[in-house]
Amino acid sequence: MQKLFIKNRKNQKLAVIIDQSGNPQGLAFIMHGLGGFKEQLHIKTFAKSFKNADYTVVRFDTTNTFGESDGDYGNATTTNYYEDLEDVIGWAENQKFYQAPFSLIGHSLGGLCVALYAEKYPEKIKGLAPISTVVSYELSCETSKYKKTMEEWRRTGWRVTESSSQPGLIKRLKWSHMIDRSKYNLLPEANKLTMPVLMIVGDQDDSTLPEHQKIFYERLPGKKEFHIIKGATHTFKDPEHLKELEEIFDQWIKKFSF
Repeated sequence: MQKLFIKNRKNQKLAVIIDQSGNPQGLAFIMHGLGGFKEQLHIKTFAKSFKNADYTVVRFDTTNTFGESDGDYGNATTTNYYEDLEDVIGWAENQKFYQAPFSLIGHSLGGLCVALYAEKYPEKIKGLAPISTVVSYELSCETSKYKKTMEEWRRTGWRVTESSSQPGLIKRLKWSHMIDRSKYNLLPEANKLTMPVLMIVGDQDDSTLPEHQKIFYERLPGKKEFHIIKGATHTFKDPEHLKELEEIFDQWIKKFSF
């Protein structure tokens, strides 16, 4: 495992972890969600499945999150997360380990970003896994989780919550995040996602509801899978849920012989 720091288009520091395979069967980029980081248990679980299949795996912290990259979570937007994904892939294209087409895996807002990238550059993508993905601003606004906070968030300019991954950490996010998110929607160009797609969501997810995942899933034209993990919330943490997650990924990677 190698950790290094690169620069994004804004000259900000991005922390990147590379697990290189000695006999690479492919390349996978893995992206966390809003306020996430590259060492979260579910992110490491995604990486483990690809490493076990002899992939070179790249994980990174976006800017404006709680990892090792520059920025402030309060300024986090879909745009800045997506641009960081593009910049990491652009950097990787000049590295010896680079292989194309490659696989893209993302959780939540990271799922939105990897799917947006795949819609823009479908020829580069071997397999796509938008897990518990944000689908659109409109669908986010329909969830009870967002409905509870939207009015105060808009009025005060801030949403204040406690981190589920790092208890005791208070997260403060600007309303400008939602203004920016309203520019993105996976549904209109979902027909471009002809590569194999894996979707997974917990049945207790109150942020990216299973029924919202199905709306996106039904638009996908190619080989696709949809799994619901019983008892799991939006961020997979329980050992049983992580085990199920790993098993699903292991089978998916084998099935499509990436």
